[in-house]
Amino acid sequence: MDQWQSGLLPYPVLLLGQVLVLSLMFWICTDFSRGQGMFVHPYPGRGKPVLWFSYLYFGGMLLRYVIWMWRRPDQRWFGGTIPIIFHCVVAAFLFTFGMYHVRLAG
Repeated sequence: MDQWQSGLLPYPVLLLGQVLVLSLMFWICTDFSRGQGMFVHPYPGRGKPVLWFSYLYFGGMLLRYVIWMWRRPDQRWFGGTIPIIFHCVVAAFLFTFGMYHVRLAG
């Protein structure tokens, strides 16, 4: 359990946030699998902000990993990294979503 929760947020708040993020990701995937919906239709200016946020988000997770390994050398290479890995997956999802809209706009 310690690997899953960093302790920065109380568990009920963390769980609610995770459920909301996963629900939104599921909604986006459902729209794409149907080929229709508000997330599939390109809107001007949607792609670039999402793309830039994905870069910042992923970069933040890389920085978090470096700091974690610097402060906790006993946990090299993968100790305590489950939250970091899952945040990187969300950043990759946002990157893919942003690229879709950037390519349609260009």
